[in-house]
Amino acid sequence: MTDNATVDAILRALLADVLGLGERRAAALTDDSGLFGALPEFDSMAVATVLTEIEDRLGIIIDDDEIDGEIFETYGNLLAFSERKVAG
Repeated sequence: MTDNATVDAILRALLADVLGLGERRAAALTDDSGLFGALPEFDSMAVATVLTEIEDRLGIIIDDDEIDGEIFETYGNLLAFSERKVAG
């Protein structure tokens, strides 16, 4: 089982890799940090890649009906979604 701190670290590393943010920018993300529409790197093409990487790195399955725009509004939303999925 993966704890919340581990999910956070994995998610930050994933965003650094997929979006090319670098470790420093990824580490600076707060719960209120905007993602989709706020980070130029996080565009519609990046959404699918981020979802696939979340599944791969966290060992979860994300169904299409679980995805809505709110998940990608802030880092906190994406983290909370990921933590819920890992917890089952």
